[in-house]
Amino acid sequence: MKTIIEPFRIKSVEPIRMTTRAERLECLRDAGYNVFLLRAQDVLIDLLTDSGTSAMSAEQWAAIMRGDEAYAGSPSFYRLEARVKELFGFKHLIPTHQGRAAERILFSTVCRPGDVVPNNTHFDTTRANVEAVGAKAVDLPVPESQRRQDPLPFKGNMDVGALRGLIAEVGVERIPICMITITNNSGGGQPVSLANVREVSAVCHEHGIPFYIDACRFAENAYLIKLNEAGQSERSVEEIAREVFSYADGCTFSAKKDGLANIGGFVATNDDRLAEQERELLILTEGFPTYGGLAGRDLEAIAVGLQEVVHEDYLHYRLASVRYLGDHLTAAGVPIVQPPGGHAVYLDAAAFLPHVPPLELPGQSLAAELYLEGGVRGVEIGTVMFGRRDPETGEDLPGPMELVRLAIPRRVYTQSHVDYVVEVITDVYHRRESIGGFRMTRQAEVLRHFTAWFEPLYAFGT
Repeated sequence: MKTIIEPFRIKSVEPIRMTTRAERLECLRDAGYNVFLLRAQDVLIDLLTDSGTSAMSAEQWAAIMRGDEAYAGSPSFYRLEARVKELFGFKHLIPTHQGRAAERILFSTVCRPGDVVPNNTHFDTTRANVEAVGAKAVDLPVPESQRRQDPLPFKGNMDVGALRGLIAEVGVERIPICMITITNNSGGGQPVSLANVREVSAVCHEHGIPFYIDACRFAENAYLIKLNEAGQSERSVEEIAREVFSYADGCTFSAKKDGLANIGGFVATNDDRLAEQERELLILTEGFPTYGGLAGRDLEAIAVGLQEVVHEDYLHYRLASVRYLGDHLTAAGVPIVQPPGGHAVYLDAAAFLPHVPPLELPGQSLAAELYLEGGVRGVEIGTVMFGRRDPETGEDLPGPMELVRLAIPRRVYTQSHVDYVVEVITDVYHRRESIGGFRMTRQAEVLRHFTAWFEPLYAFGT
């Protein structure tokens, strides 16, 4: 069949408040032109993130009613633990209230000042948690990742040669852990191949370096392996995922992505001593080891979500809906990172607005214009999120890419919503030459994109 239908029926609906262009302009001004600071009720189509924004299934809601809220030893924890061990294969499960808490616990226990943590590409909170303990986050993407318009299948891979070079440069003793993020969120949502995971694992274990996976979108990555990697098409997604995790010593996970839940996460490991240290820190900052900052009902929702997320009819629909948006934008001439990833379409803001230099924040301009035009909220992944100041000169340095991510919440929007998004983006693209840049007027020292304020350097909204 040519038409890809949603593999579910809609049982409950939430109204969208329609707004006018004048209202949206006022909302942007009140928010300092930062779409993070908009009220959700003022957003028509919210593609800011796919994290925690999924619609949960009838089975998940049913499981929530079974949630046991015992402080210690809840059966809800043991149901989640059984599913995690079955799918991920790790010996120890340490639940947390969300993924960044798992990152904080992991890096706080394994890293020291002066350490170096390689990754294919760190996402914002991962990098911030590495740097918070005085370590250095180093990105090692493959060179193909810079070919944004080239539809290569595994542009999320880590550069294995660069990893070997980094180990030789800084020494094994300064690398307490190596990570790989699947899919590569900061690199345009591109997947990582099974062969690359296997090779990175081999290099790490050759040098005695623990190898961890940031597993937020493991199911989408496994399905893209099934579709695009030689020899994998006849295997199930769950079988592929199990093999991916078999090469790792542990993982961090945000259940707000491929856990299909609204909150939650965990860190998992095979290291008995490390697990003991992590549980001690968990008790101090999150909660008892059998709930870890979550209600029993949340543990139940994640356990069911980890069953549903590997269903291939769901994943077929999921990737088809993302590809539908990407293909229609490409047909309209809009530059995007190719191919569309598993969870989002990334607009190439540098190619969309080539006349706006990086330090005038083209991604921020594009994000603001999309909201103004049609109430569509995306997120800048560029100089605002990943730009830095030169430590010697104090000069602002641009980020490695200028993107705007349109992350599609799972099981939330229909095809007509996506068609509307295409129309909004196309309308902005047609008037792109009239769009200028922005400058930052207020920023935090860490993760500035969440709370920064901006002002336009052109006649915005006229």
